[in-house]
Amino acid sequence: MTRTLATARRVLQQLSHDRRSIALIVVLPSLLMTLFKYVFDGSPAVFGRVGPQMLGIFPFTIMFLVTSVTMVRERTSGTLERLLTTPLRRGELILGYGLAFGVAALVQALASSATAIWVLGLDVNTPWAVELFAVVDAVLGTALGLLMSAFAVTEFQAVQFMPLIVIPQLLLCGLFAARASMPTVLERTSDVLPLSYAADAFTTLGRTSGFGSHLAKDLAILAGCCVAALAGASLTLRRRTP
Repeated sequence: MTRTLATARRVLQQLSHDRRSIALIVVLPSLLMTLFKYVFDGSPAVFGRVGPQMLGIFPFTIMFLVTSVTMVRERTSGTLERLLTTPLRRGELILGYGLAFGVAALVQALASSATAIWVLGLDVNTPWAVELFAVVDAVLGTALGLLMSAFAVTEFQAVQFMPLIVIPQLLLCGLFAARASMPTVLERTSDVLPLSYAADAFTTLGRTSGFGSHLAKDLAILAGCCVAALAGASLTLRRRTP
C-alpha cells in the first residue's frame, strides 16, 4: 500500500504542475454543461431531461481521454520501464494511477455537478446521489482509459480509441432513444455497456427522489466495471512501447 500511495502522490504532483490538464479535468466539464444549458435556452425541458445524463457523460469522456494519453506518454517516455525495475508491482502501479486519477475525477465531478445544480439550476431531487454517480462515471472513464492505453503505441492512437470505446456507448445508452425501442441486437449490446447503467441512473435521479434498489443495482454494476477494468489494466500493462 505504501508503494501504491507513493505512485498516486507522484502522479498528482505531475498533474498539479500541468495547468492544461487541470483545466481540461476541472474546468472543461463545467464549461460544457454551461454551453449545453444555453444551447437549449429556448427549450428548458430538454436541459432538465438530458442534463443529468451529461453530468455522467462529460466526466466519463474527458477522464478516459486524459488517462489513456497520460499512460501512453508515461510508457513512451520510459517512466513505466524505470518504475517496473523497482519492487513496485504492476497491480500496485495501476492502483496508484487509479487512485490519483480518481482524486482528479472526484474534483471534476463535484465541480461539474455543483455548477449544473446550483449555478445553472438543474432540477434534481437527490443532489448527493447525482454527485455520487458523476464521480463513479469519471472513475469508470479513468479505469477504461488505463485499460485501453495498453493497446496504444502512440498518444495519437490513444485518442483514436475514444470513438471506439466512447461513441458506441453514447449512441446505445438511451440518451438519444429509449433502449427498449432499439432493435433486439442493439438492446442486448447496450445491456453489456456500462454507460447504459449510468444513463439509466441519471434518468431515474432526474425523475424521482431517494435511493432505491434500482439505483443501488446500477451503482454496483458501474463499480464492478471499474474494478474489472483496473484488473484488466494491471494484466495488460507493458513496460514499454514495442
